[in-house]
Amino acid sequence: MEYRAEARYMRVSPQKARLVLDLIKGRRVEDALNTLAFTKKRVAPVVEKLLRSAVENVNYLNTEKGADVDVDNLYVKRAVANDGPRMKRIRPAPMGRAFRYVRRIAHIEIALAERGKNGAEPVATVVGERTAAAKAPARKAVPRKASAKKKPAAKKKAVGARK
Repeated sequence: MEYRAEARYMRVSPQKARLVLDLIKGRRVEDALNTLAFTKKRVAPVVEKLLRSAVENVNYLNTEKGADVDVDNLYVKRAVANDGPRMKRIRPAPMGRAFRYVRRIAHIEIALAERGKNGAEPVATVVGERTAAAKAPARKAVPRKASAKKKPAAKKKAVGARK
């Protein structure tokens, strides 16, 4: 089962948010919180708050809905930052001109899952499905044709030129 939390319309560019999210992908929740506490990026506290929200969602499901989840076995399964709407702004430029620039907004999503009994994540595969490498047909090496050298263009005589 997957437990998610989402923060929408965050005033940070998705590219910068992904730098922090890549640090915590696949880690245990406790390790991810420690990593975020010592990360010197401006978006790190926002991601930490979002991760704590996802953990609280798990606790809520444990108490209210009766789901049996061990919080110590949780790990960050998915952490993504998608584009939000862009705010277009104008900066004055010399000589009466104006430069346009864009303020980016991110939608950040974190999904937690529980690891299996032996510490590995549970494997859920569809029977009969092949991997991406097996799906692609083998490519044949195609020899390149030897291209003939082109002759240099003949020089044209200038009209009205003196001898």
